[in-house]
Amino acid sequence: MANYGRIHSLESFGTVDGPGIRFVVFMQGCPLRCQYCHNPDTWDVNKGKEYTPQELMNEIIKYKPYIDYSKGGVTFTGGEPLLQADFLLEVSKLCKEKGISVAIDTSGFIFNEKVKELLEYTDLVLLDIKNYDPLVYKIVTGVSLSPTLKFLDYLKEKNIATWVRYVVVPNLTDNLDAVKKLSDHLDGYPNVEKIELLAFHKMGEYKWKELGLEYKLTDTKEPSKELMKQIAEILSANGKTVTSNK
Repeated sequence: MANYGRIHSLESFGTVDGPGIRFVVFMQGCPLRCQYCHNPDTWDVNKGKEYTPQELMNEIIKYKPYIDYSKGGVTFTGGEPLLQADFLLEVSKLCKEKGISVAIDTSGFIFNEKVKELLEYTDLVLLDIKNYDPLVYKIVTGVSLSPTLKFLDYLKEKNIATWVRYVVVPNLTDNLDAVKKLSDHLDGYPNVEKIELLAFHKMGEYKWKELGLEYKLTDTKEPSKELMKQIAEILSANGKTVTSNK
């Protein structure tokens, strides 16, 4: 029986989802309901286009020269890609056969034996930690923080290269005490190569309206450069590498 994956969309020349030029696969379906999500159209697990692992690989392989030249690879994002770990495992095996690096952009909320098997074929994890305060995390995402921290522990145990992503949303995730606690927590994870600090934006707001969803951040402004710098300084304590998109 064919192993189908549901895919929202494909991006052939991604440059912000891992090193080099990336073939980015936006997987369909997500259990989180992040207030600042700019892809709410990826939430529904029943939408998207079906692909077999080989059909997706046929698309990826077209761009192998660019991937090789730039030391890039494939990044699975979403949505929450780990909802479809079975499918991604098969695609990742095909990527490895062709010498293509695999990155997964995930919230770390889904963690099971199939995910562990997939991580054996994963070169880089982009781990989205929405906030370190469990109450704020629940407000932001609708789910618990603890699975993500357990996932992070497993990445450390297996020494899997990890980039932590943190989105700065004024009056939501800019609680500096929680940022300091996150910074201190990450000091214990030598596999975390860097922290990517991302400024909140409202470019996905129109999608919420099209889907008939309430967008709670209509009146929220983008974070100032000063706030981004302040949070970057906290996270870069003890020598951690922090990059910012603002």
